[in-house]
Order: sequence, then C-alpha cells, then structure tokens
Amino acid sequence: MSQLREIALFQFKNYPEKRLTFSKRIIGFTGKNGVGKTNLLDAIHYLGLTKSYFGKTDLQSAHFGQQGFRIQGLFEKNGKIDDVSCIYRENGKKEISINGNILPRNTEHIGQYPIVLIAPDDIQLITGESRDRRVFIDQLISQLDTSYLHHLLSYNRLLQQRNALLKEMAAKRLFEDSLLDVLDQQLVPYGLLIFEKRKKILEELIPIAKEIYEHLASSPEKTDTELLGLFYKSELEKTEFSELLKMSKSKDLYLQRTTKGVHRDDLECLFQNHPFKQIASQGQRKSLLFSLKLAALQLLDNNHSNPPLLLLDDFFEKLDDSRIENLLQLVCNQVRSQVFLSHTSSEKLHFHLKKINVPYEIFEITGT
Repeated sequence: MSQLREIALFQFKNYPEKRLTFSKRIIGFTGKNGVGKTNLLDAIHYLGLTKSYFGKTDLQSAHFGQQGFRIQGLFEKNGKIDDVSCIYRENGKKEISINGNILPRNTEHIGQYPIVLIAPDDIQLITGESRDRRVFIDQLISQLDTSYLHHLLSYNRLLQQRNALLKEMAAKRLFEDSLLDVLDQQLVPYGLLIFEKRKKILEELIPIAKEIYEHLASSPEKTDTELLGLFYKSELEKTEFSELLKMSKSKDLYLQRTTKGVHRDDLECLFQNHPFKQIASQGQRKSLLFSLKLAALQLLDNNHSNPPLLLLDDFFEKLDDSRIENLLQLVCNQVRSQVFLSHTSSEKLHFHLKKINVPYEIFEITGT
C-alpha cells in the first residue's frame, strides 16, 4: 500500500504555511467555499504529477505577492517513508526531489505516485471538446508508461513546427517544400506509437467504465437499463498516417494547420445511441464522469504495486442520494486507494461515511 502520511505547504496558494498529518485511508476536508479545501487537493496533485490540476502556470500557485512555493509530502510506500518535495523557485525553475535527490527531469517523476483527481469542472470531459478527452487519456497512459509522455511531447513539438511551416509556405505561396516531407517522416512514427497505445488502453478502459456506470446508475426503483456506448475514434484506424498527411496537404496549406493526425482523436460517448452530452441528465453525465475516472483508477491499480491516490473535490454536487451511496461504497469499500474528499458540510460527510461503516478522519479547514 502507498499512502500519504503528511503534507506541508509553504507559500502555496492561500496558505502562507500549513501542515497536516494523516492516519486513515479515507480523509475528508470540510469547510466553507473559498477556505482552501481544493488547494489542499491540488497540492497533493503536484506531488504526484508535478503540476497544478487547476492552474495553467506554476506562478499562479504561489501565495499572493510571492514568486515561489514549496510542497512536501511523506509517502509510506513498500514499508518505508519517501520524502517527496516540489519546489517552484523565484527564478521560475521547478524542482522535484525524492529523499533529497533532485530528479534530472521532472517528467521522470510521473507515475511514481499515481493520482486520479475528480473535480466539478471535469464534467467538460463529457460535455466539452475532444481535447478534454485526449488530455484525460494521455494523462492516464503517461502514469502507466514512462515513454509515452516523451513520445507525446515529441509529436506536439513536431506538430507545432509543421504548422509554423504551413503558415510560412502559405505566406510565400510555396506549394512544394522538401522540409514538409522531412517533418512528416519524423511525425509519423510518433503518431503511430500514440495511436497504438491509446487504442490498447481504451480497449481495457471502456469495459471497466461501462461496468462502473451500470453500478452507479442502479437503484432499487430502476428496472430499465441505461444504454451506454463508448468508442475510440481515430482517423488512423482506417488509413495510414503517412497517407493521411499526403491526402490533406492541399487542405493543410489552405488552412495553415495540420488537419489529420492523433491530435484529432476522440473518445465518443453515446447514450441510447445518441450523443451523450445532448440528451443525458446532469446526474447521468456526472455518473459517466466518475465511471471514466474510476476506470482509470482501476487500471492504475492493476498496473502498479501500490494503488493510486483518489482525490474527490466537492463530489456530492448534482448527485442524488442513491448515486452518492453507490459511489461511496465503490471508492471506500471496493478500491484499495487512499481517498481524499472535500465537501462544504462536515455533518453531511460524517453522515454518509458512517453509513458505509469505514474508518475515516475529517479535517475542518478554516483557511490559513
């Protein structure tokens, strides 16, 4: 088992300084909106994935008026304690260290302490653009496969270079350029690797997500079955990537961007054979969100010797009591993960956790 036993913050978001010690597997953060419950979850996310889940830049995570921050966590892993630190310095440099040893590259840390976080705005995974679903898939694979993130970064770098070249060619009215062919030759292998790994992980993820969705959506009063469809959509399934780039060359030059490739992949979600986001209720959308995230949690657990941490931010929102009970039974009794929950009502959280009879502890957060 891997569990976070202590976290210490310095100049992080609304906390000039904060230290908490944990002794249970189920941990709740409660308090009014704006006191910093979500910031605590984000600090834990930093320790696992080296970045904020909510902010676009590291500087946004520094305490007001400060230019840097430090997060330190003590993880009990394989019978020993690991001291993990994330430091963002005033010069803009970020350092990740384990037991005092600074990692040469922060990407090497991804997957060492896997994490799944579920927040209210994650409903974009269901209702938003295809990019939201690609980010979800890529983050999952990156925590399972250390090489995947490097392939993805290389693909995105080459994609940016190709788009810049297309803009230059359009401006100069050049319609044949050997450099474009060279970039395509470099882009294709990375695209194929990304496609194959996405396809493989989704073949594992989709059946698990469907099973979890059926569990969350069930109640004693329901007699019908909610027909859920999940499908990986990629243009590379039917046509070779190199051929796609050749076929779209004229269109790419006209639009000045690359219109074919794995950067356009999607996870299609259907409900009763119609687009899920168009006809599903808020509760059904939230259930599908949890199903995909908890399926990712299970895959991480299956492929790591230590279970990932599960972080749930304001998880009662837009869920009826039956879905709340089904979810808590699932995350507290049927998974091995250490679970961190945030909610505004300490009384309500106590009520639901006592009902499922699991050991837990709740921290009332009042801010700084």
